[in-house]
Amino acid sequence: MTATVFDETRCLLGEGPLWHPERGALFWFDILNRRLYGEGRVHQFDEYVSAAGWVDTDTLLVASQTQLFTFNLETGEDTFVAPLEADNLVTRSNDGRADPAGGFWIGTMGINAERKAGSIYRYYKGTVERLFDRITISNAISFAPDGTTAYFTDTATRHVMRVALDDEGWPASDPVLHLDLRGEDLNPDGAVVDADGCLWIAQWGAGRVARYDADGAFLGAVSVGGQQASCPAFGGPDLKTLFVTTAADGLDGAGDGKTYHCAVNVTGQREHRVIL
Repeated sequence: MTATVFDETRCLLGEGPLWHPERGALFWFDILNRRLYGEGRVHQFDEYVSAAGWVDTDTLLVASQTQLFTFNLETGEDTFVAPLEADNLVTRSNDGRADPAGGFWIGTMGINAERKAGSIYRYYKGTVERLFDRITISNAISFAPDGTTAYFTDTATRHVMRVALDDEGWPASDPVLHLDLRGEDLNPDGAVVDADGCLWIAQWGAGRVARYDADGAFLGAVSVGGQQASCPAFGGPDLKTLFVTTAADGLDGAGDGKTYHCAVNVTGQREHRVIL
């Protein structure tokens, strides 16, 4: 399958696509240009912004370079929620997603991809706890439909990991290897899990999103016109549209940096709500 252009905006680093189930709209970020796009509007911020979860019809929880904050899509008002490596000038937020228990996982990384400078955190009902550290490029944060498994990657390792979760959504064991993409020279980036429990993962530099079953077997891929595919999301009224952000940073191809969409024959999960 091949995706077509959903939005012509050329993002330097498109990331964090989120289908808001109550607004019926896609939102996404351009991290390096510090912008949030969606519903035909552009919201400009003072620092890097990268990922979000929905809180209610009008409110997102947004991850930025130094904090988590709520953002009202109608008024543009933002409200501080919690610090995120606010005293660390080296790092910024990167990939993130809400989990089935109402938490929000967010990864950090070095602004210049400094080796092992990042971590993965979980915000849950008012507190932020670090889950994993010494990560170079945090990505692929996503969750099985039954809430018992989380996935993530350090893109630099080309390993996609999985970890069992307890009833409140906290890691219940050490992470184990789920996919080893080193032999194929594939760089795992953002990911999402469909309603059947299969992992859809953007592969940076390969211009595609690949689908793997719960055992890690390759099932197929969707091609996009941007070489640097960064993150997928399911949306549309039936959750059967795959959206994909891409990045134009360092490239000059006509399709690089645009956001794509493709009708698929599987159903995605409804994005989980963040409980503040």
